[in-house]
Amino acid sequence: MSQTARTEQASPNIAHWQSRTELAAAFRWTERLNMHESVANHFSLAVNDDGTEFLMNPNQMHFARIRASDLLLLDANDPEALNRPGAPDPTAWGLHGAVHRHCPHARCVMHVHSIHATVLACLADSTLPPIDQNSATFFNRTVVDEHYGGLAFEDEGTRCAAQLSDPKVKVMVMGNHGILVLGDSVADTFNRMYYFERAAETYIRALQTGQPLRRLSDEIAEKTARELEEYPEQSNKHLSELMAILDSEGSNYAS
Repeated sequence: MSQTARTEQASPNIAHWQSRTELAAAFRWTERLNMHESVANHFSLAVNDDGTEFLMNPNQMHFARIRASDLLLLDANDPEALNRPGAPDPTAWGLHGAVHRHCPHARCVMHVHSIHATVLACLADSTLPPIDQNSATFFNRTVVDEHYGGLAFEDEGTRCAAQLSDPKVKVMVMGNHGILVLGDSVADTFNRMYYFERAAETYIRALQTGQPLRRLSDEIAEKTARELEEYPEQSNKHLSELMAILDSEGSNYAS
């Protein structure tokens, strides 16, 4: 199904339809990659200029079932958000609400407990060294949170958001928890989350050999990261191809 056909299916009463379909596709593919966790974990996408209004998945709906029309439209500055019908998960509100409130550059936010990234988050040293092209992507662009304070209710969410003020930081390795990935769009963020998990898997498997690691120099790691940031349209093509596969299978994600 083409983007035009998806748009024609949209309900005239539902705003931000293209953003909704892209985010729904990201949920579906994250589940297919087994990077989800039961009915936990959340993605959000800012839809206004200052980033305080955002789409997010409903409370405890499985990623494999989420449709574009299911997504909640929330206001990070609404003090009554958790008291309204259909309220979001309180930990999702605490974490994503805080990021959208304090980090306007974080247009899209994806939080998962994917296996290899979470293994990395459990190590005493949770930094990801640049040992291959994928891991070099994140050189000088990641922060490690070493002060996990329990479930991400509002105080914990605010504490995490305070570490993301630098727009260059695209990934937070949440020590003892998982990862939080930031981006400019659904495609940009999903692509980054996918490659971080791939890079973490390579690193964990390399550690398991017990052999010395071949680490890239800082100069080459930074050069590679910049080259990948400037690589034309890769993230957009990644997501559009995944959406095309879902469409060909008759998925109802765009409904």
